Amino acid sequence: MRLTVIGTGYVGTVHAACMADIGHEVLGIDIDAERIASLSAGRAPVHEPGLSELLTRTVRSGRLRFTTSLAQGARFARTHFVCVGTPQRPDGKAADLRHVDAVVDGLVPHLRPGSLIVGKSTVPVGTAARLGRRVAAAASDCQVAWNPEFLREGSAVHDTMHPERIVVGVTSERADAVLRRVYGPMLRAGAPYFRTDPATAELVKVASNSFLAAKISFINAMSEVCEAAGADVTLLARAIGADSRIGPRFLAPGLGFGGSCLPKDIRAFTARAEELGANEIAALLNEVDRINTRQRVRTVELARKLVDGDFSGRRIGVLGASFKPGSDDVRDSPALAVAEAMQDEGAQVRVHDPEALDSARAARPGLGYALDVHKACEEADLVLHLTAWPDYGRLDPAALAAVVRRPLLLDARNALDEESWRAAGWDLHALGRPQRDEADLAMDGVS
Repeated sequence: MRLTVIGTGYVGTVHAACMADIGHEVLGIDIDAERIASLSAGRAPVHEPGLSELLTRTVRSGRLRFTTSLAQGARFARTHFVCVGTPQRPDGKAADLRHVDAVVDGLVPHLRPGSLIVGKSTVPVGTAARLGRRVAAAASDCQVAWNPEFLREGSAVHDTMHPERIVVGVTSERADAVLRRVYGPMLRAGAPYFRTDPATAELVKVASNSFLAAKISFINAMSEVCEAAGADVTLLARAIGADSRIGPRFLAPGLGFGGSCLPKDIRAFTARAEELGANEIAALLNEVDRINTRQRVRTVELARKLVDGDFSGRRIGVLGASFKPGSDDVRDSPALAVAEAMQDEGAQVRVHDPEALDSARAARPGLGYALDVHKACEEADLVLHLTAWPDYGRLDPAALAAVVRRPLLLDARNALDEESWRAAGWDLHALGRPQRDEADLAMDGVS
């Protein structure tokens, strides 16, 4: 098939490259001429495992090309995937749909008969119906469908090629047939396929993200209970996660979530729910958001306590800048929020990250950065582990202890091996976990 993918950010680039790799002819479209030139040369705009190789391969094959022209795209294909961003509006929680609207308005005058516009962008419920009316008024034989993406940064290529589910919101058999053909290889491999109406498809995406966000905030709220009761939230999470009805995923207690999806998606869903009068879900999501933001404050509070109540003049080494491991994305990064908060109180902060230093410098130029972990922690009064990169789990605690002023560690992700760090002389602290004395350590392995 011939397809266009409009918007070559994170979602669009991955989708375009994967669709070309399974055999479609794909034309990627973006208004950013510099990005289009870079993509045409096979250079990925983001760090994502496997994407650079996939992009190079599909561009060289000729199945993936790029342009800045919507009119060219409309001539090229009858199936158009819309993958532009829907950021949070600056004047509130609602999603900013200007880019989605602009794409549809730009396509409509050029659409070929029988064209299908397929939204992948995360939008408020009702958007597809609104756009469908606009398209039908201008071209009665053209339609709008919604096909939300469920990509995880760090595994987006795998998630596209081996999806856990494919959800399509359509209003006709013809649209359904087109999308079944698009995803033919995935369906033949057994991917579950859910045909719904457009409104349900829109809600599947935001409901999924909201549920995951609620699960994260639940375990982080429990970490406060654990601190008050002298319990260990990591053991609690493992025990309740063993229940098959709950499961262990998204029960990692710590600094909380960030990135370009969960925070803005739950806020946009809250705003839309309030517009629809669905106040119970809006109240729940407001609390989920509040708990998540509170984790950043709690981390700064504990860090301040560990340096005797005053950050002024303290040297702080920060491990991690991206919002999650496996990505160079620093949008709404909890790690950078904590680093900046400490610096604002007078700390001398140096940040290390395996992949996100360039992104972090662009987003927070006032912070200090180091290319080497040991340089970031040199003469540090406190080290904070804020992004759970596997690289940090492989560090030699004794070697790092040799360069700091004081071997004091705050593991805000509850992800480092406590025993090995303590054995190397580190005083380790974490949210939701009691301080362990020698008697506690001696009981390890006893059941």
